[in-house]
Amino acid sequence: MSYEVHTTPGCPNSGPALELFRHVLHAGGGLDPELVTLREIGSESEAAGMLFRGSPSFMAGGKDPFPSTADAGLSCRLYPSGTGLAGLPSAVSLRAAVRGSTASST
Repeated sequence: MSYEVHTTPGCPNSGPALELFRHVLHAGGGLDPELVTLREIGSESEAAGMLFRGSPSFMAGGKDPFPSTADAGLSCRLYPSGTGLAGLPSAVSLRAAVRGSTASST
């Protein structure tokens, strides 16, 4: 299975998102953290073609484990947190979302 973090150029959450995803996958299943790749989405047309819902987005097996109805485009993405909205999901919610996403694709 492939794992990617999709971001926009200059997104302040790109690096932290990549580290978070690597940590979650390694801690939750012993996967090699280097299997997670970073992909920058650089244009509105590319974002629209990929149905990119904002930066950062986490992808597991080509699917976004956090379904969104937001318009596709080059924008920041927010995730629910214990104190409101944040630029990254918690490790717990990311782990649960990835598990749910991979379970439903088998």
